[in-house]
Amino acid sequence: MPWTKAARLQYQRSGLRYTSDLTDAEWALIARKMPPRRRLGRPREVDLREIVQAIFYILSSGCQWRALPKEFPPYSTVQGYFYAWRDTGRWQEIVEALVRKARDSCAVIDSQTASTTEAGGPRGFDAGKRLHGRKRHIVTDTNGFLLAAYVHPANIQDVHGAVPLLEDLRGRFPRLEHVFADRIYRGKQLVNALSGCGPWTIEIVERSLGVKGFQLLPRRWVVERTFAWLGRCRRLSKDFEGSAVTELAWLLIAHLRGLIRRLARP
Repeated sequence: MPWTKAARLQYQRSGLRYTSDLTDAEWALIARKMPPRRRLGRPREVDLREIVQAIFYILSSGCQWRALPKEFPPYSTVQGYFYAWRDTGRWQEIVEALVRKARDSCAVIDSQTASTTEAGGPRGFDAGKRLHGRKRHIVTDTNGFLLAAYVHPANIQDVHGAVPLLEDLRGRFPRLEHVFADRIYRGKQLVNALSGCGPWTIEIVERSLGVKGFQLLPRRWVVERTFAWLGRCRRLSKDFEGSAVTELAWLLIAHLRGLIRRLARP
């Protein structure tokens, strides 16, 4: 959509407390997917909307847990919900429910290397990018919606890191057979590794010979745009997490934030 005056009105969030807060329409999209109150035990005293908004604030601003503004519930409470929903797969369930209309017959795959910090956890050296950290491996549909993600040490080559990612994806999207990829995935190695879960077609989209500098490649630009969407979240400027599963949770939340904003748009 061109950045016109009408588009600015559509996207403006000036009426909210923080720009990372949810509108009523956005909250309605995920409210029913929140965990229900427990019948036994201590009654819930916090508002789950405030919990989600606090997590979005950390994602958007990149601040530390302890730097969470006092308007939100205590950071330890927010942190507890974040890790609980990470471990139970709640974030994955919400994203999948909202992407159910996505086309699942073909997809686009790519990876992005992010530097890690002193937080620890698995990591490696990416000789191609000359970075020490982890890779964010993602698969999107042809609209750029995230279908699957996998975080692994950066020293694992893309052709190897793609195997568990695509195996998991086939289990949830059995119709998926065609994948657009760059030249790092070329050859029979990846197709042979995936032979146990059905037929695959890996189409390599390469740059034209003799072209220097940037070139817009068919289909491949979709996954690059998704990385750009995710990169608007400062929490993802680096991999600050001590584990790959936590980094994966932030990827899902970042995609969820953009997804509900588009779905709730007037």
